[in-house]
Amino acid sequence: MLFPTVEFAAFFAAVLMVNWWLMPRPRLWKPFILLASYVCYGWASPRLVLVLVGVTLWNQAFGWAVFHTRNRALLITGIAGDLALLGYAKYAGFFAHEIDTALGRIGLGAPLPVIVLAATVGVSFYTFQGISYLVDLWRGDLPRPAPTLDFLVYQAFFPHLFAGPIVRARELIPQFATPRDPAQVPYTRAGTLILAGLAKKLVIADTLGKLVVDPVFAAPGQHAAYEVLFAIYAYAAQIYADFSGYTDLAIGLALLLGFQFPVNFDRPYAAASLREFWRRWHISLSSWLRDYVYIPLGGGRGRPRRNLFLTMLLGGLWHGANWTFVAWGGLHGAALALERRTGPSRWPWLGRLITFHFVALCWVFFRAPGFGDAFAVLDRLFVWKGHGTGLIAPLLVVLVLAGTAIQLVPGGLLARPARRLLGTMSPATQGVSLALGFVALMAVVPNLGVPAFIYYQF
Repeated sequence: MLFPTVEFAAFFAAVLMVNWWLMPRPRLWKPFILLASYVCYGWASPRLVLVLVGVTLWNQAFGWAVFHTRNRALLITGIAGDLALLGYAKYAGFFAHEIDTALGRIGLGAPLPVIVLAATVGVSFYTFQGISYLVDLWRGDLPRPAPTLDFLVYQAFFPHLFAGPIVRARELIPQFATPRDPAQVPYTRAGTLILAGLAKKLVIADTLGKLVVDPVFAAPGQHAAYEVLFAIYAYAAQIYADFSGYTDLAIGLALLLGFQFPVNFDRPYAAASLREFWRRWHISLSSWLRDYVYIPLGGGRGRPRRNLFLTMLLGGLWHGANWTFVAWGGLHGAALALERRTGPSRWPWLGRLITFHFVALCWVFFRAPGFGDAFAVLDRLFVWKGHGTGLIAPLLVVLVLAGTAIQLVPGGLLARPARRLLGTMSPATQGVSLALGFVALMAVVPNLGVPAFIYYQF
């Protein structure tokens, strides 16, 4: 169920009312929120829920076993099960295709049978949460396994289920221990986040995607070099607005239900180094890779540059079964390793300029379906002949700047006016204002539809 839709708005309004009615009675609230999460997740296909339940029970069983036996083999088996599901769901079709292609070149081609799993939406996020749960129990970062019902709710909690943030068990499960107090809910912050998330998604991301990025990446040869360059900047703005917009919505919705999620974006395009960029972009994933991949590989000891490169290579592979994702991760890994050797620029303004343009260049590989498509876009940058198609309009330039350069402005300055305005309203008035704001945003882009969030595919 897509967040910025009328169906989800009606669903969430009903869930919100029942949530606070049942909150004082945890024995009723937990089954209700679990059922609501399963309904939201399985709206398109109930089979999605079956795999989610299976993964949850798998991790809970191995969590108990690891905690009580301290058996390393059980820990490895539990993690291997998560990775096996993740690998099959995301990569089985890809590798079958690659093998078919290789065999076809020597005259032995025959389609390999592959059972396609329906549960691809959100699988990367809830399997990573399961892995962190097992490892935290093994390390002692969690004092004990969670009650099974609590763990079911943690894995399925619908605000973060589809595309994160990757909320760790020790961050969310303790919040289930006592009923939330509606008087303590930061309604103003929640409302600001929801409005910001909707604006980022509907106005910036979807408009740039439909009017600039999709047509240019589909046929770069039909556009002038300056239009292709503009489309690269537009995609940098689109993916930030789309993904940070999702997490703004997720955090805001969770706050209205009474729960806190960690911050997932912190003005990443204002970073003065690539290392700083990864401390600001998709923070829950980059910190997960640091704690569960980079540090186990050796971290800053031994061969830190190799460890950085391998971590980012795996981070690229996590995004999907495509060699362009591997290249994207490898480029970031190599640049991080080089930056560790040379150090960041002594001039922050130059560091920001270099970092942003390197990140934008790498996004070409992230966006393109294949290497041929990526190099077709990059090659077009060096062909300064021909006329443009009139694709660049003043409004689109403003939207690109809103998604990129505006991040140089401290976040508090942007959020303060909206928070002051909402802070003068009662919670009920804030709710009505949010509804009207949603309707207004939908009216701004009536002919573009509501595409799925980019990170739903991961």
